[in-house]
Amino acid sequence: MQLRSHAPSGATLLISLLALPQLTSAFYLPGVAPTSYKQDDAVPLYVNAIRPVGDADSVLHSVLSWDYYHPTFQFCAPEGGGQPVGESLGSILFGDRIKTSAFELKMKHNETCKKQCEVTYGKNAAQFINQQIQEGVSLNWLVDGLPAGQKTIDVLSNTEFTNPGFLLGEQLDDGRIKFNNHYDIVIEYHEVNGNNGQYRVVGVIVQPESRKYTGEIGPDTCNTAPDIVELSETGDTKVRFTYSVYWIESTTAWATRWDKYLHVYDPKIQWFSLINSSVIVIFLVLTVMSVLVRALKKDIARYNRLDQINLDDLSGTSVLEDGVQEDSGWKLVHGDVFRNPSHPLLLSVFLGNGTQLFVMAGFTIAFALLGFLSPSNRGSLGTIMVLLYTVLGFVGGYTSARMYKSLHGEKWKLNIILTPLLVPGIVFAVFFLLDLFLWAEESSGAVPFTTMLVLIFIWFLISVPLSFAGSWLAFRAPAIEPPVRTNQIPRQIPPVTTYLKPIPSMLLVGLLPFGAIFVELYFIMTSIWFSRIYYMFGFLFLCYGLMIITCAAVTVLLVYFLLCAENYNWQWRAFLAAGTSGGYIFLNALIYWVTKLSLSGFAGSVLYIGYSALISFLFFILTGTIGYFASWLFVRKIYSSIKID
Repeated sequence: MQLRSHAPSGATLLISLLALPQLTSAFYLPGVAPTSYKQDDAVPLYVNAIRPVGDADSVLHSVLSWDYYHPTFQFCAPEGGGQPVGESLGSILFGDRIKTSAFELKMKHNETCKKQCEVTYGKNAAQFINQQIQEGVSLNWLVDGLPAGQKTIDVLSNTEFTNPGFLLGEQLDDGRIKFNNHYDIVIEYHEVNGNNGQYRVVGVIVQPESRKYTGEIGPDTCNTAPDIVELSETGDTKVRFTYSVYWIESTTAWATRWDKYLHVYDPKIQWFSLINSSVIVIFLVLTVMSVLVRALKKDIARYNRLDQINLDDLSGTSVLEDGVQEDSGWKLVHGDVFRNPSHPLLLSVFLGNGTQLFVMAGFTIAFALLGFLSPSNRGSLGTIMVLLYTVLGFVGGYTSARMYKSLHGEKWKLNIILTPLLVPGIVFAVFFLLDLFLWAEESSGAVPFTTMLVLIFIWFLISVPLSFAGSWLAFRAPAIEPPVRTNQIPRQIPPVTTYLKPIPSMLLVGLLPFGAIFVELYFIMTSIWFSRIYYMFGFLFLCYGLMIITCAAVTVLLVYFLLCAENYNWQWRAFLAAGTSGGYIFLNALIYWVTKLSLSGFAGSVLYIGYSALISFLFFILTGTIGYFASWLFVRKIYSSIKID
């Protein structure tokens, strides 16, 4: 999708924001500097985890990934076995398991039908591999940091792009299952300008083939083996692995070599969704502003006139211009609106962690939008999220303690302890339990025990002390005083209409923020579960902004209606109503599970539902915090604008 054409001046900023992810591909940060090779220099080919990408009908049957050198696959390994390659924390958490390989690549040196090794597959191994082929797993290689892939044509936009990874095998129309044992590796390179004899890799294409060899393997053998390899599930099958290497000079610049991987599936849907969400948000915000500003101005003016008349009228009776003889509406609850909610400790802990998530998400999307999280730096997204959340522990601790003190909480020591431990503890516990399923299935997606220790180390040695420091500063600061006094005796709350009851109001309020990100959420989930590269952070940035505005607007509107109905218990109602968006995300994940996935094993279903529930829980805290603080600012603003006797 090209966004560099001329556009009307009114849309220039929007177009520029959406184009930033593509414009920023023209430069790279230190740490991903280009590597130059001389002719016949060794170019390493690394292998990564074997991942499911779905079958021919784009249906995913498994979420489990496997180590490339899993004993069942018996792929050819280098002498001494495949050695792990250094990876970032985010790369490990997202399931990368990069290792050295037995492939020998030399710059500009073609190889034809080179033999690797010969292995024998038993019937149990054949059954397992054939099942993986039917479920659509793919092999993932890396050459000079570029994922090896296959050229694909998007039928909707009629554009050609490179899809990372290539299939382990394929089920033919006649029902036979072929196993790929030969690889044509096509590597594109270009010569460095002004530096003769120096070359850089700018593209990697792998065309897997199934070749059943019967005699000696020579340079022409790969083209004369007509039969395919079928792994027998009743006996042993001998398979010989071969590969060919072809170097092709290309005009692609090194700085734009990732462009062929960054493909947008049906961009018209994203544009339509963004425009549709923008129109809805603008309409919603204008409606909220018109209703609230008009109503509040009228209410505040009437209440202030009433106070002035009461001061002038010593007899205590007066008649207003509009016939109202006493307060009505939201001013009636001015003595209760800042009454402490139930469970203030839990609410403040959630608000602290929600603020931490809010700032982390904003910084992460901004960094990605500006090109700092290049896909060439594997795992950078996950790494920056972990590090930001760790450093922002100070913000979470400060916010939680500040709000708890304003709610007149007395268990301040428990607040300091629970803020950095409760929500991260729940996330870590669920993550660890799901990891046990991966360990039980011998999946490479299981996070190593040493990485778990690193996470605990980061958590307790950096995040927890920073949270404690933020809480200590917040408790030393003066409390945030409400603009009106709170009565000693609580006011009785009258019955409310149906749409203001807890469940209906939560369902209504949570739906609109979810609608603002629904389409973009589909692309993100497809990217996660189908192992595709997601890079449209311009769309994500705008959708995140629209979600924040929508969440704040609808929650403020709900709180206004509650106060007009003389219901002053708005704190938890605002948090839970806005947080219901997380419930819609989980419901959407379940629908996605039914329609797009066909997971064959119990472990895969547990993993999918578990990770979806974890994401929904964090989103619940994030949106709940946005709704609460928007309502908190709104309530403080309106009650500071009226005169109270």
